[in-house]
Amino acid sequence: MSGELRITHAHGDRVTVTEPVTGVQLFAYVYRPEAAWEAPRPYLHPIRTLTGDVVTDYRPNDHRWHKGLSLTASHLSGANLWGGNSYIHDQGYLAIPERVGSMRHLGFEELSSAEGRLVIAERLTWHPYDGTLWAEEQRRIEVHDVAPDSGSWALTWTSAITNRRDEPLLFGSPTTAGREQAGYTGLFWRGPRAFRDGRIIGPEGEGPELMGSQSPWLALSGEHDGADGHATVLFEHAPENDHSGAGGTHPAHWFVRNDPFAGIAPSWAFYDELELAPGDTLRRRYRVVIANGAWERADIAKYLEAHPW
Repeated sequence: MSGELRITHAHGDRVTVTEPVTGVQLFAYVYRPEAAWEAPRPYLHPIRTLTGDVVTDYRPNDHRWHKGLSLTASHLSGANLWGGNSYIHDQGYLAIPERVGSMRHLGFEELSSAEGRLVIAERLTWHPYDGTLWAEEQRRIEVHDVAPDSGSWALTWTSAITNRRDEPLLFGSPTTAGREQAGYTGLFWRGPRAFRDGRIIGPEGEGPELMGSQSPWLALSGEHDGADGHATVLFEHAPENDHSGAGGTHPAHWFVRNDPFAGIAPSWAFYDELELAPGDTLRRRYRVVIANGAWERADIAKYLEAHPW
């Protein structure tokens, strides 16, 4: 790669990252507050491939609160930091504005680009509707392994969320609240409308039946509108996530669908609530790879072998 990834900071609004060889803006990290009903929080959109094709959606008409790639909590001790209607067992999704909370940007601790690696390090706070401080987050997004020749680039997302309440924080999902196969919470990617019916690929299986499954990685490939070709979005757990729960951590399961939209979330609390005691910190790290083309399982395995943690 010739030259370093470029950072442009529009203060109070967003940070954009540009790849110097192709001139493509890889993403914008938007941290300005947005509509209260949509649970204001920072997000990445648009995210682009190295050929400039967009692989995220923003405020789609079916879920206005879906915004690119963001980390959020659908059910948090009775609050909704996901946005939109709240799921209530035996009643369905209801408009309950006083449940909808927010995340607030406090400041950047680092914005740097050197030796082929770009860092966005941020401090945030988490709040229910009344603005009370419930949690503090240290977030670090690193862009790396940018390879114009092979058409892929990667980011690593690390979040450390500390409970600042005097009582436990309970992370849940619509499934923990009683709705089957709706365990969404945590880091969530909303794909573009063209990726509906895209191909879902896991290490040992394919298709929507991977909803609620466990594995180190999961990918979805789709075909672009307006441009010839496909792209693949790959999510991978860092080893310390212990996604299976075998080492004593809370297990993670994949929320994934390609109908009625394309989306992936390595859910923190698919089947069971995750309890975070006062003063304790929840740490999770993920890699997200954005690649040109419709990668096969063998292509993904080859990439991961060549790029170990």
